Amino acid sequence: MPAKTTLPMENKETITRRQAVAGLGLGIAGLAVTPSFAAENLSISEKEAMALIDPTTKYPRPPFKAQKQPFPGLASKMDPRPDHGEQTYKGSGRLMGRKALITGGDSGMGRAAAIAFAREGADVVVNYLPAEEQDAREVIELITKAGRKGYAIPGDLREESFCKRLVEESVSKLGGLDIVVSNAARQQTKPSILDISTEDFDATMKTNIYGPFWLLKASIPHLKPGSSIIVTTSEQATDPSPELFDYAQTKAANTSTVRSLAKSLAPKGVRVNGVAPGPIWTPLQVGGGATDEKLKEFGKATPMGRPGQPAELASIYVQLADNGASYSTGQIYGAMGGGGQP
Repeated sequence: MPAKTTLPMENKETITRRQAVAGLGLGIAGLAVTPSFAAENLSISEKEAMALIDPTTKYPRPPFKAQKQPFPGLASKMDPRPDHGEQTYKGSGRLMGRKALITGGDSGMGRAAAIAFAREGADVVVNYLPAEEQDAREVIELITKAGRKGYAIPGDLREESFCKRLVEESVSKLGGLDIVVSNAARQQTKPSILDISTEDFDATMKTNIYGPFWLLKASIPHLKPGSSIIVTTSEQATDPSPELFDYAQTKAANTSTVRSLAKSLAPKGVRVNGVAPGPIWTPLQVGGGATDEKLKEFGKATPMGRPGQPAELASIYVQLADNGASYSTGQIYGAMGGGGQP
């Protein structure tokens, strides 16, 4: 057999160093081309998701066609139909195994939150008024399509007994509770305080203040450290419109609820935050929440020149429910198209 050739130790070291440097160079080169290579192999939908989108033209702008529905209104009958993220929200498991109760979950921000929560891995109970059954069934179908459990519990939050039953049934169906979204609201436009009847005032107060009070009071004993309460407030809390006299008062109360309850529950490890939308295209507007003239130009006065869509707030609700926001409590997160509130 031919004798083996043995390289001097010096040469071995030299080759080893050269190989290492060459390998390092290839590694750096690989890192440099990886983003480009990855981009070339993305699907069309993935490339569209990465593209910059002008927010001022992303969704419909006014003027809108005249339309009116009896309160509370249905998203499925609006023109244009609101976007709640049905086709666009992509989850990544941020809320896997969580158990959520959402009031007003048939449409608007509640529906957007329900879709997003399910696609992030949560099971969801959706509460709504019986008149909103058509919209609510669509939401439950979307939740189950996401591979999660969805439950529909209709009922009127103006009744204390129902609020208690809603929480108990939610805990039973979900096997617990760790996210509560108090979102349902009543909004009716009136020219002045002189046009608001005692019955109207009472209905708004019962829905927007009493309902959340009863709901949260019943929910808190079930919430463990790490749980999250999210309350939908409004820009009306800090910049009220004259024609929404009673509604604006309730949103100010909701904002105060967030800040007070957050201090009370922080030592127990339960976080409380609020989301304050500006003009958002929801059934609240066509169900008596805006005049015919204001509806036609809805959102035009914002710096973006258009109303927001519920889908544009979904990620805020997810963030506030996620463990990643563990140091955020007592905060109000605005989404107002440049309005600057709160």
